[in-house]
Amino acid sequence: MEAAYAAAMASPPTKAMAAMDKLSYEIFSLLETKFLFGTGFLSSGPGTPARAFLDGGRVRVLAIDGCGGSADDALLAAAALARLEAGLRKQTGDADARVADFFDLAAGAGAGGVLAAMLFLRGPDGRPRYSAQEALAFVAASVGKKDWAGRRGRWAKLFRGGDRVFRHVFGDATLRDTVAPLLVPCYDLATAAPFVFSRADAVESDAYDFRLRDVCAATCAAGGGEPVAVRSVDGLTAIAAASAGVAAMGNPAAAAITHVLHNKQEFPLAAGVEDLLVLSIGSGAASASASDGSRTPMPTRSPSPREVARVTAEGVADMVDESVAMAFGHACGSNYVRIKASSKAPTPPLDAETAAAAAGAMLAQRNVESVLFRGRRLSERTNAEKVDAVAAELVKEHERRRGSPLPNVAIKQVATPPRLSSATTSSSGTATARTASTMPSPASWDSRQ
Repeated sequence: MEAAYAAAMASPPTKAMAAMDKLSYEIFSLLETKFLFGTGFLSSGPGTPARAFLDGGRVRVLAIDGCGGSADDALLAAAALARLEAGLRKQTGDADARVADFFDLAAGAGAGGVLAAMLFLRGPDGRPRYSAQEALAFVAASVGKKDWAGRRGRWAKLFRGGDRVFRHVFGDATLRDTVAPLLVPCYDLATAAPFVFSRADAVESDAYDFRLRDVCAATCAAGGGEPVAVRSVDGLTAIAAASAGVAAMGNPAAAAITHVLHNKQEFPLAAGVEDLLVLSIGSGAASASASDGSRTPMPTRSPSPREVARVTAEGVADMVDESVAMAFGHACGSNYVRIKASSKAPTPPLDAETAAAAAGAMLAQRNVESVLFRGRRLSERTNAEKVDAVAAELVKEHERRRGSPLPNVAIKQVATPPRLSSATTSSSGTATARTASTMPSPASWDSRQ
């Protein structure tokens, strides 16, 4: 090593610098190899030999905002994911490809939590139960029917425990019955703290396993309304859930990223944001209704507690977006993609007939990007073009992972023998099939009302 140093110093300046860089690279590569699973490994650059050998691609995260509990709030996300799924099918040539096949974790709050649960619910064949197109049909049919957890409209009680239609959507499926990790936040009034429903916790204990219909009821709990009481499958854990917006968790992207980076059992190679590919989708109608103040008529009444909670949740969701974008830094455009509606004019109330056109209009809008230390700017590409670009990245990650010597994701499996509880689990093929048989296709939902 001393001889190499002397040779480097005896060379011309440019050659000396190159030689020193090469020598430094060899030294740090040697140290990294020696301490492969220490801090040196985790902080290594993408070009080091050890990192390249173990690189299995990026952990793919889907985060869906939920600043409200109505179908309108999930319209943009449902339309974007339907387009994403169509792009994935086209690029892979797999006509049965689902969104859940290309993501390692999903997080959703409010209406976004319902959409995430639908897309990641396991069917009787072990595959995702619903396609993104089916989920979009469900959301579009529900638009204009007030909040899913509200008091008016034929869908008003859809997400209250015990409702007949809700049982048809999820049956007795629990958090364990998802094809990948799922995070759904709410606010627990009993402890005055946020609570996150997590599949990882559900696999470990029945005390943290909840039926998906109750999870959705909790995250859609209306701000200012009565709390939704839910219990775990063994009855040991009780939650008095309020709106996710009240809990300042309308944007679950930060919670999802934190979960991945600290969950070394399921994501052992995720050391930093450079190891992630995050698709974050904002609320639809709520964002579109936020218009230019100079053109917005003065309200004739004071805002309701629910409206105040929504405005607060939207503001916090934007703050989370800014923070996450800053955390990703220069990799924001490639590793973190945000899809959100942006309108400077008020939109008329939506209904089932106008939902499809409204969704298409939001996807046709120019994408809004968060720029480090510079606020926001309009992208040259539309939301639809951004979705298509994400589809291409997801396919690349899918193919790259096939050639990796080590998997970068190891999803926890449900323990065997099956638990002794009344909840349906994926560990029992008969029980899973029995649960799935109670879930009709979206085309039949209206006929059951």
